[in-house]
Amino acid sequence: MPTLIETTALRKTFGTTVAVDGLTLAVGQGEVFGFLGPNGAGKTTTVKMLVGLVHPTAGDALVLGRRPGDPAVMGRIGFLPEHFRFPPWLTAADFLDVHSRLYGLPARERQTRISELLGRVGLADRARSRLGEFSKGMLQRVGLAQALLNDPALVFLDEPTSGLDPVGRHEVRDLIRELRAAGVTVFLNSHFLSEVEVTCDRVAIVKRGQVVRSGALDELTRVGLEVEIRAAGLTPELIAGLAQWGAVGEVQTVDHRPPTTSHDPLPGAPQSEIAIRDSQFADAVTRLTLSVASEEVIPAAAQWLVAGGAQLYSLAPRRLSLEELFMRVMAE
Repeated sequence: MPTLIETTALRKTFGTTVAVDGLTLAVGQGEVFGFLGPNGAGKTTTVKMLVGLVHPTAGDALVLGRRPGDPAVMGRIGFLPEHFRFPPWLTAADFLDVHSRLYGLPARERQTRISELLGRVGLADRARSRLGEFSKGMLQRVGLAQALLNDPALVFLDEPTSGLDPVGRHEVRDLIRELRAAGVTVFLNSHFLSEVEVTCDRVAIVKRGQVVRSGALDELTRVGLEVEIRAAGLTPELIAGLAQWGAVGEVQTVDHRPPTTSHDPLPGAPQSEIAIRDSQFADAVTRLTLSVASEEVIPAAAQWLVAGGAQLYSLAPRRLSLEELFMRVMAE
């Protein structure tokens, strides 16, 4: 996969303030790349350096194989900044016409492209309305259309769903998926972690101007070799016995079920202990995590539970949500 964005030890200072501090990342062609971090982490400054609006203090950056700001690059990228200035006296169509002229689009192509994009962002019926009449969400849609005017190979979207209602956010997600299907690379800076989670192929988490995590979402949210077990009839002895295959983590009762006939007891278990177990644990549905050294031991652990009288409901790899991962990284 060709690399469309590549930075090495990128750094930007404003006086004594370090906004970006040795940031290194790579973004491949055709992927949706999420760029995440708290306020003040250097996300917007990084985007501005990549689109050529701000010059780095040190380090290297290549966009589409050239230095940011190169005219050959600028004509092939789209950019929706977080804070866009929309002239309130222009109509939506006129605003897009101005920007399409800056890209050098011919007149006939301009009109076709503007109509197409206004339709894609749900504003086909507001083409002749002045921007001063638009809500924040509607202006954001116009900004998205502007970012796609030149049919870019690479699009930078800085908080593209800011100000949009749930329907609007869903439409933007669909638009991003369409871009990916067409081979367009999307660099997405967003605070909506749930949207990043369902939209992006890979993410980078930035903290104090540095990338502290980067990779595919599936890889980043998998917690080592950890499985989540959900079962009924888990006695303390059964849970303790799982230690022969790994480390037992969080254990919690998540539900109760009606009492059932008891399962066969563990060989050699005293009848008094069996009775206590049946009365206290038979109707409890327990969820726990087990960290193992190898996937090969998981079937043996499952067999141990079933042979001990537990009713196994599920056993699955445990994954963090992106929000959980993000909060863990911020706490480090």
